[in-house]
Amino acid sequence: MFSLFRPACWPTLSYGILLTATLALGSCNQTPPPAETAAPATPTRPPVPGPELTSLRDSNAVALLTEYGKAYPGSEVIVHTRLGDLRVKLYDDTPIHKANFLLLARKGVFDETVFNRVVKGFAIQGGRSEHRSIRMASYHLPPEVRPAHFHKRGALGMARYDDEQNPGKLSSNKDFYFVQGEKLTPYQAQAMAGRKLTAEQLKTYANLGGVPSLDGQYTVFGEVVEGLEVIDKIAAEPVDPYKWPKKDVGIKIDIVK
Repeated sequence: MFSLFRPACWPTLSYGILLTATLALGSCNQTPPPAETAAPATPTRPPVPGPELTSLRDSNAVALLTEYGKAYPGSEVIVHTRLGDLRVKLYDDTPIHKANFLLLARKGVFDETVFNRVVKGFAIQGGRSEHRSIRMASYHLPPEVRPAHFHKRGALGMARYDDEQNPGKLSSNKDFYFVQGEKLTPYQAQAMAGRKLTAEQLKTYANLGGVPSLDGQYTVFGEVVEGLEVIDKIAAEPVDPYKWPKKDVGIKIDIVK
């Protein structure tokens, strides 16, 4: 699925202006310049409850995220973009993915990222950036594939990578995607699916659309309940050869419920 990311060898863009100051020496009678006023200190962001992102590992992620999810629950978020907002419901029966998403959202990680892989008619993926400053460890999430959750249009799932070295199909900790997909006949949907679809799922794929070939392969842990048209707008953005939108589509996430 989403295993192709912008190559690590790409340079990180940084912009700076080199200021060269010249000190002019005058006579001893010259009036000294006024003393500079110190710039006000930038207010420190209050600490966000939950485990430190640098402390999470494959060995402890499940325990820490389970505890966090119970202590700091949430069920709906709004994903703000320059093309509109997506209101997203998170599923209770995928507790690890849900808690991880809420933790990273509250810590501000996603606010420093963009939609970095856009495939029209398929899905839009976010969670990466060339300018992220918040440090976090590398860890994975165990799959929480549920038969009732499928890749209909608007489904929220978690990507993964390195399948050859990832036999357990562990999810990424930050690379999420929203399904766009296309409308399919029941025959087409069932032929593409990796499992037996219910009558209701076949009807949804026919009337709403989606990508049934991903069913049973990736964890779906939420769905868009408002703003489906925003997915189409993002999917229509011009992209570079690596499917990265030529004009960044930034992300800001608020927990609303």
